[in-house]
Amino acid sequence: MTASTAASARAAVEELLERIDVVEPGINAICTLHPDALAQADRLDAEAADRDPRSPLHGRAVLVKDNIDTHDLATTAGSLALAGTPPPSRDAALVERLRAAGMIVLGKTNLSEWANIRDESSTSGWSAFGGLTRNPYGLNRSAGGSSSGSGAAVAAGLAPFAVGTETDGSISCPAAFNGCVGIKPTVGTVPTAGVVPVSPSQDSPGPMARTVRDAAALLTVLAADGTDYAGHAVTGRLAGARVGVPRATYWGYSPHADAAAERALGLLAAAGATIVDDTDLPTYGDEVGDDELLVLLAEFRAGVADYLATRTGDVPRTLQDIVAFNREHAATELAHFGQGLFEQALAGPLAGSPEHREARARGVAATRTGGIDRVLREHRLDALVTPSYPPANPIDLVNAEHLAGGCTGPTAIAGYPLVTVPTELAAGLPVAVSFWGTAGSEGRLIEIAHAYEVARDRSSGPLAAPTFPAFV
Repeated sequence: MTASTAASARAAVEELLERIDVVEPGINAICTLHPDALAQADRLDAEAADRDPRSPLHGRAVLVKDNIDTHDLATTAGSLALAGTPPPSRDAALVERLRAAGMIVLGKTNLSEWANIRDESSTSGWSAFGGLTRNPYGLNRSAGGSSSGSGAAVAAGLAPFAVGTETDGSISCPAAFNGCVGIKPTVGTVPTAGVVPVSPSQDSPGPMARTVRDAAALLTVLAADGTDYAGHAVTGRLAGARVGVPRATYWGYSPHADAAAERALGLLAAAGATIVDDTDLPTYGDEVGDDELLVLLAEFRAGVADYLATRTGDVPRTLQDIVAFNREHAATELAHFGQGLFEQALAGPLAGSPEHREARARGVAATRTGGIDRVLREHRLDALVTPSYPPANPIDLVNAEHLAGGCTGPTAIAGYPLVTVPTELAAGLPVAVSFWGTAGSEGRLIEIAHAYEVARDRSSGPLAAPTFPAFV
């Protein structure tokens, strides 16, 4: 490497730290900054001066959601119950991959506490440990959940890459709200070992970045499955693509989101895609959502105990212990909302019970064979496209959040991939479209999403950067 590039990692981290000093107090996206970030950069620059880079992302900075284990930084899931205790004894498997690729772990991002599984009336972006994360496009607006800090940090330019986790909407929502790209991979593509769990049936860590190509490059590192996902973010892959539009349920709840998505359809068509309307999924009744919640709560109760067994120090060991801790520290932990879902999990079916297995089987049948796969097959589609979410709602620490709609339920239950790409600003706030596919279709979704992003940039330019207004 040349002398100028040999210093690039340190220079980049210094620039990021300077921006964090200026911007971070307003949005509160980072809950723990790595004290040795510059030392990491120096080591990687020295290494790159002597030999080939470890990967295309050698020397690049990444932020990691605070429910992902790091041996050298606290991992709290946003809870005071895990604050002040020793860091995990080892990195999560995905963090090992980040470091092996030569990436600099810049710090940990705030999240909705316990990945938003604590209470139905929670405030997205708030945790007792990390406080409240705000949207850089409007400081009174939600940064979404539960990967709130990851989305806000990327949008605000605090890091070029971040890792989030999704169970149902937790990458896609903050990507849409904050105007960045989020990829929720097929469940199992990125390992969850060392990630505070919600549900092994639905949990999926994934990348967040400013562009589809950057997100795909980070997915290549996270998945480590021999696929060059960034290699799919190239021109010329949209001609002949058939993209379905499931309007029932997933359109019609937000005029702003609909208008932007309609313009996205026009750009896709002009770039060579065939847009196929009337490709609706079944209308799911409340029973599908009820089954999903049963599965999540049963699996969380078991999974969190297994995870806590890996931690040392004075930490809770069971979900019952966490509930008791929160009651004992109600002034901080329960200041804004309760823990109704935790209590429901303790009273509900156990993982592996007939009720749990039957609920999971019904969900898979409804969303896979009877849902996404059926529609893709019957209409010979490469992907589906929908608006992602409405523009970000105002933050409210008093009343329960309400979202008019969203796109993530079927892919979450099915365990299928979802790629979310910003389209434009609506009333000053980002809106996005999401591309859905079947299991293992990340490469094709990245091709379509990248082609859309290129068409968007040619038409109206990249999404405008945030200006951090106090009120929108």
